Amino acid sequence: MLRAGSLRWGSFVYRHRFLVLGGFILFVLVSGWFGRDLADHLTQDGWFDESSESVAAAELADGTFGRDTDSDIVLLYTAPDGTTVDDPEVRGPVTRALADLAAAHPEHILKIDSYWDSPFAAQATDATHTHAFASIGLQGEGTATVDNYLAIKSELGADGDGDGPGGTTVQLAGMQPIVEGINNGMQHDIKRAEMIALPLVAILLYFVFGGVIGALLPVLIGGMTILGTQGSMRLLTDYMDVNVFASAVMTLVSLGLAIDYGLFTVTRFREELSAGRSVEEATARTVATAGRTVVFSAGIIAISLGALFIFPIGVLRSVPYGGISSVLLAALLSVTALPAALAIAGHRIDFLGWKRFSRSRTEKQIDAGFFSRLAQWAMRRPWRVVIPIVLALLALAIPLRGIAFGGISEKYLADDSPARVAQERFDELFPTFRTDPMKLVVVGADSQQLGDIRYAANQIPGLTGPFDPVAPTVNGINVLSAGLENKNDDNRVMRELRAIEQPPGVRVMVTGVPALERDSINGMLERLPLLVAILIAAALALMYAAFRSVVLAIKAVVMSALSLVATLGILTWIFVDGHGSGIFDFTPGPLMFAVLALIVTVVFGLSTDYEVFLLSRVAEARGEGADVRESIRYGIAHTGGVITSAAAILIVVTGAFGFSDLVLMKYIAYGMIAALILDATVIRMLLTPAVLKLIWR
Repeated sequence: MLRAGSLRWGSFVYRHRFLVLGGFILFVLVSGWFGRDLADHLTQDGWFDESSESVAAAELADGTFGRDTDSDIVLLYTAPDGTTVDDPEVRGPVTRALADLAAAHPEHILKIDSYWDSPFAAQATDATHTHAFASIGLQGEGTATVDNYLAIKSELGADGDGDGPGGTTVQLAGMQPIVEGINNGMQHDIKRAEMIALPLVAILLYFVFGGVIGALLPVLIGGMTILGTQGSMRLLTDYMDVNVFASAVMTLVSLGLAIDYGLFTVTRFREELSAGRSVEEATARTVATAGRTVVFSAGIIAISLGALFIFPIGVLRSVPYGGISSVLLAALLSVTALPAALAIAGHRIDFLGWKRFSRSRTEKQIDAGFFSRLAQWAMRRPWRVVIPIVLALLALAIPLRGIAFGGISEKYLADDSPARVAQERFDELFPTFRTDPMKLVVVGADSQQLGDIRYAANQIPGLTGPFDPVAPTVNGINVLSAGLENKNDDNRVMRELRAIEQPPGVRVMVTGVPALERDSINGMLERLPLLVAILIAAALALMYAAFRSVVLAIKAVVMSALSLVATLGILTWIFVDGHGSGIFDFTPGPLMFAVLALIVTVVFGLSTDYEVFLLSRVAEARGEGADVRESIRYGIAHTGGVITSAAAILIVVTGAFGFSDLVLMKYIAYGMIAALILDATVIRMLLTPAVLKLIWR
């Protein structure tokens, strides 16, 4: 039975439909206008574990000696054919151009060191002297460094072959070109998703509903969610740092979940109309049923994303800001603006429809449909369905044993990305010089003790050269630096450096980009069990609140866990092991650590989300007095088509990110696609009815 309170809210929305819809449209337009410059206020910071030793060491070293700027920008020069970098016709123009650059931009550039005038001149050219490099250190930190790079980028001479000073070819390597490549890739992906996914989803919904109005309303809610969330995110940036990664998550959640919620709501409204109810009754019952389910679903997704706050990593703490804002606004619009729009449309919901698709199916037609027959088949011999499916899902999870993690890398960019090409070329030409070296921060050591520490550190294999001081001693603090031969060896080298015996009163700390990234990865893995525990506890609590059944809650969590481990196994098989790298156009390698935590929360939340929609219809039938078998069949029959359509919509949305040049966005896209396919087919349509039949015998 439906509660009177929930029916009253739907009736209120019906009576004030024009005011409700107009008010929310005005709100999102104002919010979107306020957030129009959101991209300019997002930061690039927050990729490292703020509680780690490496961050503390980096802050101490930076506070004492200033930020290490050698890796900000690396200009890789290639002399014209038949010349060397030592020839006057090359040397003169390059050195003048660097001097002019420094003189013209003192507010952006801290220093410039080059082969021709630097402390590392001896190692800043290759054996043939046809290549050399210069290092540009930028003013500021974090996002300010990125802005300073963009301010001078057009004057660095890297526009094409032979267009640099002295006829040189100039390539841009270093941290800032790589970060810019990732940032630009994300912004491009967001625009592509908004410009391509929305029209495609509208077309798909037209075939789902067979009418223009029914197809456009979920898309309207998706667009309103994007605009509304854009403003709230912009407001947050005035009070806290929000990483650019959060913007991509905001778009993904806004487009995907908002349209899904719209799909569920419109489908229920059409069902109520086809049952012979008036527009007011259909609106009220839609809000009371689909609306309640949407609210529980949003709660599960929001809590799942909120679990990321346990990580002391800025980028992971930024994601919930965008994700939670999106999902809560999507749910709010789905129980206010969307029902108001449906009430206005009324029986015109199938206007401009294609009769073959727009005919609302009767209860009898739904009960005789494909999904009803599928549920009955699965319940006939439940063990023959459960055992092979569970074994298959566990088999998909086997590659998870070989999962590996990494930090920011040029390999996350496309093969032909200028920053990646330049960085790989630089590493090949100058193997003893690394733009991201390992560092030791030594505090309180005398010269003898410092020498002993250096000697012990230099015995560790895997370094490009000995640890050398980066500056004279200041206040008893020394910083030593050495490159890694293989960045994937960072964990072993860091462990062995930290195992060096420390003299009494002396502290030795390991930092540098490899240590910062590895500490972040290790910190994430240490907190991963806590993340999983929070997700499970939240799902159990919300599912119990929704259905008052411990068994159903546990069943939902187990299903979501199976979907998650199978998805992670598929991701590992593809992206780490490299199967399909040619098809999907990426370089195999470790998964980016921040993306793993995001995939765990989003996939677990989505899996539980679909469970809520399905079980809500099962519980509805039970509440009307149906027996167990009939309730399960009814739930599958009435949600099978809509869950399949919802998954298809989300696949279209995430598929837009699947065409990204960035591997980290491909992780998210293909991970969600794999999870959606598994969830909407074998898990919800076959495994769920079979398991429900077994536990409700």
